[in-house]
Formats: sequence, C-alpha cells, structure tokens
Amino acid sequence: MQTENALQSTIDAIVQDGKGLLAADESGGTIAKRFKTIDVESTEENRRAWRTLLLSTPGLGQYVSGVILYEETLGQHADDGEPLPSLAARQGIVPGIKVDTGKIALAHASGDEITQGLDGLAARLEKYKAQGARFAKWRAVYNVSETLPSRLAVQANAESLARYAAICQEAGIVPIVEPEVLMDGGHSIDRCAQVTELVLHEVFHALHRHAVVLEHMLFKPSMVLPGKTYARQAGVEEVAARTVSILGRTVPPAVAGIYFLSGGQTPQEASAHLNAINRTGRRPWPLSFSYGRALQEPPLAAWRGKPENVKAAQQALLERARLNGAAARGCYDAKEEARSA
Repeated sequence: MQTENALQSTIDAIVQDGKGLLAADESGGTIAKRFKTIDVESTEENRRAWRTLLLSTPGLGQYVSGVILYEETLGQHADDGEPLPSLAARQGIVPGIKVDTGKIALAHASGDEITQGLDGLAARLEKYKAQGARFAKWRAVYNVSETLPSRLAVQANAESLARYAAICQEAGIVPIVEPEVLMDGGHSIDRCAQVTELVLHEVFHALHRHAVVLEHMLFKPSMVLPGKTYARQAGVEEVAARTVSILGRTVPPAVAGIYFLSGGQTPQEASAHLNAINRTGRRPWPLSFSYGRALQEPPLAAWRGKPENVKAAQQALLERARLNGAAARGCYDAKEEARSA
C-alpha cells in the first residue's frame, strides 16, 4: 500500500491540466551535438550550467510539472550548492530520470535496434530515489521502411519496456513508457500509422503480461507523421486525426496520461500538432507534451554559453513552455505566435 500511495502521489503531481514535461535527459553524445550548434564545448561544467539555467527558470512550474534528467544531472548542484533535483522540486517540478543505457543493433534483425539497461536496474533505481527521482523513462526506437521494424524488433522492445515498467513500479517509481516510431526516412503517414498501431498493441500486451498497473504509469508515444523525406507532408489536422485514432485503438483508458515526444519536429510544429490533437473529439486520457529539443532549441540559441544571456534564454524557455501549456488545453494560436515572432 505504501508503494501504491507513492506511485499515485507522483502521478497526481505530474498529471496537471495545462502542464507537461521537460525532457532534459540528453546523453553525452546528443548534448555535444546540441552544444556544437552554438559553438559551446560539452564539458561537465557547461552541461551543469545549461541544466541549472533550465531548472532555475522563474515561473517554469506554471507550465512544466516534471523534468526528465540524465544520470549526471542528478548529482550536480546549482551555483549556490543546491542539488539540481531539489532546485526542480522547489519550483513544483517533479524530478525524473532516464534509466535506459541506449540502443544497439538487434542481432539477427538487420536495420532494427534494441534498447539496453535492464541489468542492475532495480539497484540503480534505489540510488536514483535517494537522489530525489520519483519517475523514470525508457525509450525504445523503431526504424521504419517497407520491411522495418521486423516482428522480432516489435516483440523484443515491447518486452524490454514492460520489464522496465514492472521493475520501476515495484521500486515505487512511476515509469514513462516511450515507444518512438522514428520520423527518419521516406515512408508515408499510412505506413507510420500501420507501424504505430502494431507497436502500441504489442507494448500494451507486454505490459499486461508483466502486471504493470496502467493507472500508475505514463505513456510517451510519437505522433503519427510521414517520414521527413516523404514527398507529401501531412497537414496539422490530418496528423491529429490519425494520431488520436491510433491511440484510441491501442491505449487503454486506464493509462494516467499521454505525453507526446517531439521527435524531429520544429518547436512550432510540435505545438501546433499537440494543439490540434487536443481539439479532436472523444479521448479518455490527458494529452500533453514531453518535449526535449522542441522546448530547448529557442533558449539554447539565446544562451550560446554566455552568462549574460541566461535571462534571455530563460525567457525563451518560459515562452515556449507557455505555448505548449496552451496547446495541451487546445488553446494555442499559431497565427498569434507567427505575428509576435
């Protein structure tokens, strides 16, 4: 009962109307690529400064209820010595942690990938809890083509996601289950919808087998989008309709909340799509955001690694969070944003 109460308390703190999640859990390689775009070296100090900037943004808790951190960040401190998870919590933002250890090629399945990190996970979760983490995230990725993902990849990744989620709940940590159908490639929106439906069915079958309590987990899917290089890019309303349709066929109503990843979308596209999704018809779950690049890109461009730009960067982050908070309510106005840009 104590574990159930802890899980429910975390769900209640995260699932709030008009609020979403900030994904600040980039691996060392990914954040190095992001920093390279602004000519900043990816040192531990620069990463600490950047994530301190994000978490200390005044008012961020109005629109962001949780933050997904990288393991390094859990142990870092703000300039005044306050642990970064504590800094987030003081803003009313629940600290979480990415627990998978990345993806590798799936053996005997050319072109497919599998996510690692189950070994020793229970022990790591106890350590992360002591550092302030209350929820976790595990990402599985699915490459798309006429033949990918293979049945093996769909089943293997679903099994890993479910095992991870079960281990988290046993430890009193809320799991975010993230199956990402990648935007990379030249596939149509029809192919994306087909793959997404197959993947999500398999994930929830696996979660059921592992007795994962749906009320005590969060779901982080990708939206149904054509591949980046496909000739006909879908309109905002089509993306919303296809996405909600697939979710309705695959995601049980008991799931506590759906927090979309942004993938390769621009900040504006991610907001517009989320807004349209929330303006569609019948849906049993809260639909919000768990964005990384789509929240961080504008403040990163404003910061450029310079202390004198911190306030401007924080203002850019707060504005992007505000717009996504509006989109989570179906109140985002793309024309208004374009006029003020």
